[in-house]
Amino acid sequence: MKVTDLPKHWEQKKKPVELTHDYNLRLPLEDAARVAALAELYPDRSESDILNDMIAAALDDLASQDPLKEKLEGHNG
Repeated sequence: MKVTDLPKHWEQKKKPVELTHDYNLRLPLEDAARVAALAELYPDRSESDILNDMIAAALDDLASQDPLKEKLEGHNG
C-alpha cells in the first residue's frame, strides 16, 4: 500500500490485527499533533492504528526500492 492510499484505507471498515509487536516511539510534538488530527478525521482509527498503517506503507515503499528490495524481501511477515 502507498502512503497516498491511506485515507481511502482509513475510510473502510477496520480489520483486526492478529499478531503485533510493541515499540516505544517518540515523535516531535508537531508530528504527534498531525497524527492526533488524522485520528480525529478518521474516528474509527486510533493514533496507534494511524501510525501502524503509515509505517507499513513506508516499509512497503522501501521494500520496492533497490537495493533494499533484496534485503527486505521475505521479511514482510
